[in-house]
Amino acid sequence: MAEGEAAAKMAEAAAELLERAARRDAALEELRALRVAVQAVPLPALRSRLGEHHLRALFGLLAVNDREQVSACVSILERLLQALDPLYVIQNLREELQKGLFHPDDSVKILTMSQVGRIVEDSAAVPEILHSPELLQQIINCIGGEKIAVAKEAIKSLSRLAQSQEGLEALFGSSLLGDLRRVMATSDIVRYRVYELIVEISSVSAESLNYCASSGLIPELIGELTGEDVLVRATCIEMVTALAHSPQGRQYLAQQGVIDRISNIILGAQSDPFSSFYLPGFVKFFGNLAVVDSPQQICERYPVFMEKVFEMAESQDPTMIGVAVDTLGILGSNVEGKQVLQKTRSRFQNLLSKIGHQAKNAPTELRLRCLDAISSLLYLPPEQQTEDLLRMTESWFTSLSSQPLELFRSISTQPFPDLHCGALRVFTAIANQPWAQKLMLSSPGFVEYVVDRSVEPDKASKDAKYELVKALVNSKSIAEIFGNQYYLRLRAYLLEGPYYVKAASTTAVEGAE
Repeated sequence: MAEGEAAAKMAEAAAELLERAARRDAALEELRALRVAVQAVPLPALRSRLGEHHLRALFGLLAVNDREQVSACVSILERLLQALDPLYVIQNLREELQKGLFHPDDSVKILTMSQVGRIVEDSAAVPEILHSPELLQQIINCIGGEKIAVAKEAIKSLSRLAQSQEGLEALFGSSLLGDLRRVMATSDIVRYRVYELIVEISSVSAESLNYCASSGLIPELIGELTGEDVLVRATCIEMVTALAHSPQGRQYLAQQGVIDRISNIILGAQSDPFSSFYLPGFVKFFGNLAVVDSPQQICERYPVFMEKVFEMAESQDPTMIGVAVDTLGILGSNVEGKQVLQKTRSRFQNLLSKIGHQAKNAPTELRLRCLDAISSLLYLPPEQQTEDLLRMTESWFTSLSSQPLELFRSISTQPFPDLHCGALRVFTAIANQPWAQKLMLSSPGFVEYVVDRSVEPDKASKDAKYELVKALVNSKSIAEIFGNQYYLRLRAYLLEGPYYVKAASTTAVEGAE
């Protein structure tokens, strides 16, 4: 009962403070108290005490040049508006939302746009907002604002609008398309923000992609792939890669001959002295495409892709090596991709020894990328562990270095948490493969190292070690290979959890201080 009374008291206090705010005579201290009170009161209790005049007054209090007051009112409104139906908000506070979008303070613009985002996702409220093109117009203008947080919120609420048929029609079938084009002309940066919005909308459905394509915006984006400006190309390929994440996006790119065009650009990069600006993105595009599509088909149809990845990995340029290593990690993350790499025989085996060398000697950032790629290449899900594939991962592991297990163990004992965790992830990747378990068991002190908690200094390391123990314990072959004693120690570690600390036994010594 006491708890219910406290809640009721809190709600009363909030209602009183709301009344003071509505009369515009609440001091800053009271607004701060109201901010705390509305967070503590459940939404239904707020809803029952909330009138339109309260909200109007709070929006009115935003019209001051006092950052503290604005900040308090934004927090209060964020909470109160959650308690209200989106239809109510657009019907009763349209003018306030409109003003909010023109407010000089970014937090007010973001508050307003997130409300519009709620409204456009509510089927009953959508028609209301479509009768307010000036609201949507101003959100489009916000994409061109200098603050990235404001632009991101604008992109988010417009992409929510495009989730519905009416929203798509409003955005592409009215004067709003002209507004989008006008904003695009502001600068390269803003143009790419609009492309980002278009790519997000295209990923919703085949129909939404059709709207974006018919508007001419996707063809324009694709046209920039072959533009003269190499930096624009580099940004453009990122967007096109995002477009290829959805099945309808991939189909569109294939039908329009875009994938062939990208392949030809990689071919022609040989003779372009500026290709290092855009080549990494173009190669990554194929890596991502291969994984969602079919690694074998992509690599057979576009042999230039694999050739370029190998060439980059074999080069002396750390930037190119990094991109190639990332791409090999993506390509080899599924079994079909691993088999494609295996078909290149000794060329890939030689490359692995170079990647092993880089994992040991390169600058830290490249070492981490090598470790991640190695983990991805070596991992085999239990249901895919055929004899052939296990032989393959074992031969890849031995190609990395003359003593690969010791190599990763020495990396895992270095005082850099990132490298330490990267090496533990390599062990975790192979932990469920019998050949690796035998190697671990025969390496002096390795199992001791796995169950030793004192070597993990921070949370990330403790988590990474725990994942390794979990992978070992959950493997079908572990009890047989490791033997009962070690298996039980690993199981005990697993049951105690990642952060277990043994209670130190304290013995009192007489006279000791």
